[in-house]
Amino acid sequence: MALIQLKDIQLAYGDLPLLDHANLIVERGERLCLVGRNGTGKSTLLKVIAGTVIPEDGQIEIGTTTISRLTQEVPKETNGTGSDTIYDVAAQGVGEMGKLIAHYHHLIKGLEECSAEESEKLLSQLSTTQNKIEAEHGWSIQQQIESTLSKMDLDPEQEFSSLSGGMKRRVMLAQALVQDPDLLLLDEPTNHLDIEAIQWLEDFLINSQTTLLFITHDRQFLRRLATRIIELDRGALTDWPGNYDTYLTQKEKALEDEERNNALFDKKLAQEEVWIRQGIKARRTRNEGRVRALKQLRTERGERRNRSGNVKMVTQQSGASGKKVIRAKNITHQYGEYPLMQNLSVSIQRSDRIGIIGPNGVGKSTLLKILLGETEPDQGSVIHGTKLEVAYFDQLRNQLNDEMTVQDCVADGSDNVTINGRDKHVISYLQDFLFSPQRARSPVSTLSGGERNRLLLARLFSTPSNVLVMDEPTNDLDVETLELLEELLMEYKGTLLLVSHDRSFLDNVVTSTLVFEERGEINEYVGGYEDWLRQRKTSTTIAKDTHNTTNNSSPKNIANTPTKKLSYSEKQELESLPKEIEKLEERQSALHKQAADPEFYSKTDKTAIITATEQLAEIESKLNRKYKRWEELEDG
Repeated sequence: MALIQLKDIQLAYGDLPLLDHANLIVERGERLCLVGRNGTGKSTLLKVIAGTVIPEDGQIEIGTTTISRLTQEVPKETNGTGSDTIYDVAAQGVGEMGKLIAHYHHLIKGLEECSAEESEKLLSQLSTTQNKIEAEHGWSIQQQIESTLSKMDLDPEQEFSSLSGGMKRRVMLAQALVQDPDLLLLDEPTNHLDIEAIQWLEDFLINSQTTLLFITHDRQFLRRLATRIIELDRGALTDWPGNYDTYLTQKEKALEDEERNNALFDKKLAQEEVWIRQGIKARRTRNEGRVRALKQLRTERGERRNRSGNVKMVTQQSGASGKKVIRAKNITHQYGEYPLMQNLSVSIQRSDRIGIIGPNGVGKSTLLKILLGETEPDQGSVIHGTKLEVAYFDQLRNQLNDEMTVQDCVADGSDNVTINGRDKHVISYLQDFLFSPQRARSPVSTLSGGERNRLLLARLFSTPSNVLVMDEPTNDLDVETLELLEELLMEYKGTLLLVSHDRSFLDNVVTSTLVFEERGEINEYVGGYEDWLRQRKTSTTIAKDTHNTTNNSSPKNIANTPTKKLSYSEKQELESLPKEIEKLEERQSALHKQAADPEFYSKTDKTAIITATEQLAEIESKLNRKYKRWEELEDG
C-alpha cells in the first residue's frame, strides 16, 4: 500500500494555480526528487503533504504514516531558549514528550555537577519527571534521540547557537529523524553545506533506508539519491521513472512534442478563425457543429499555460585587463590562533577560471578578500595587474537593500541600464531574469531565495567587468538557470574566481582549483572537482612511495627556501613596472583599434602602415620583457 496518495489536488495563489488537479503516489522505500522551476510551487507541495498548507480541493490519503519535514531555511532561533543544546533542539522533534525528556537529560547532567546540598532537590525533580515519562511510555523516544545523535556524530551538550550553518542543518535533520518518520521531506538540504557535509548527507540518507521526497538543485546529489523523478510544471505533476539523465532525455523529447502539437493546434485555430470571418458564406453552410468546435478551440487556447521562459543572461565585457591579473606571494593569514593560509603563492593570469574549494569556515571568502585587496594578509604581498574592473557576487547578498524596489536595486533609481553600450529599460532588462513588471516594482524584502539570487545576478551583469568574483552563486537557483549560468561563465572572456560547493558546477566551469587541505595549506590543481579527486589520490600515492624508499634525500621545500632580498633600486623598479605595462598596453590597444578600421589600409599611406606595424611589434617585445622582469623581481 502507498504511504501517501494525492488525488486531484488544487491550490492557487493569485490568477494561476500552483497545483492544478495534481496527482502523486509515494511508495515505501522510494527516494523521489521533485524538480521544477523556481516559483512553480515545489515547497508549497511539501507543505501540503506535511499538512501545514490545506489545499482548496482534492483528496489526500495518508494512513498511519509519520511525516517529517526539513525546511529550506535554518531557523535563527529554536523553540526553546538561546542556550539550547543540540540535545534540546533534536528532542523538540517529538513535541511535548521531547521537552520532558530533554528536561530529564539536564537533570541527570545537573546531578553529576551539583553539590550535596543541591542534589536532594534535583533528585525530587528527577523522580517526578521520570514518573511522567514512564506514564507516557517515553523511554523508547529517549533511546531514539540518543541513537540519532550518535549516528549523526553530534555532541548533545554543544550549544546550537554556536554552530555553523552547515552543522545547524545537520541538527535540524536530526530533529526530523528522531520521530523515526515513514516519509522524510527535504527542501534544498544541501544549501550552505560544504562538499564534505553534502557527501556525508548522501551516505547517511542512502544507508538510512528512509523514504524520501526531496527538492534539490545539486545535480550530483540528485543523481546519486533519486530513484524516481517527479516534475511540477504549470501546476501539473508528471512522473518520470528512472534516473535524472533518463528524465533529461525524455523531457526534451516531451517538450519537442508539446511544441509541435501546439503549432498544429494554433494552425487549425487560425484556419477556423479565417473561416468564421467569411461571414455570409460561413452562415450559408449552416455548420453549427463547426462553430461550436471553434468556440471549444478558443477556450482551450485561452486556458493553455505556456512554459515560462529561461533567464537571458549577458555579461558586460569591459576592456581586457593586463596579462597578469593577481600575483600573491607567500601569503600567511590567521584567525585568532587558527592558520587560514600559510605561505600561499599563486599567479592568476587573464582568462583563468579558478575554483576555490574547502569546508565551511576554513577561510575561502577571506582568501577572496585578500586577493582583491580588501583585507591585508598578516604576511606576504598581493600585486594587482593593470586595468582591472571587478564585479563581485556576495554569498550573503549584502549588496541587496531590502528597503529598495527590485528595479531601483539594479538601476539605482534610473529608468534604464546600459548593456554593452546600449540603453535598455530596466523593466525589460529584469524580464530577462524572469521578473514580471509587477515583481520588478516590489520591495527586495518580499523576494524568495531564488529570486534574490537572480536579482543579484541581474545587478552583477549590469556592470562591465573583466574580473568576475562569485561567492556561492548557485544557492537557490533552479537547474535550468544553473546550466545557463554555466554556459555564460564558460564564454566569459575575463578572469573568474569562483567559490562553490556544487561539484557539477565546478567541473563544468573552472580550469583550475585552489583547495584548502591541511591546516592553512592551500594547493592548486588543474581542472575541476573530479580532477582534484584524481590528482589528490595520485599525489597521496606518490607521497607514500617516497616515504617508503630507502633513499634519504628529500625534495626541496620551495616554500621554505630563502629568497634573495631586493635592493632599493630593484624595489623601485618593481613598483614602477605595473604603470609602465599599463602605458604600453594602452598604446597597443590604440594601435590595434587604428588597424581594425576598414579604411586604415585603403586610405593610409604605405609608410604609415609599416610604421604602425613596427610599433606594434616593438610594443609586444617590450611587454614580454617587462612581464619577464616583473616575474624575476617578484620571485626574488
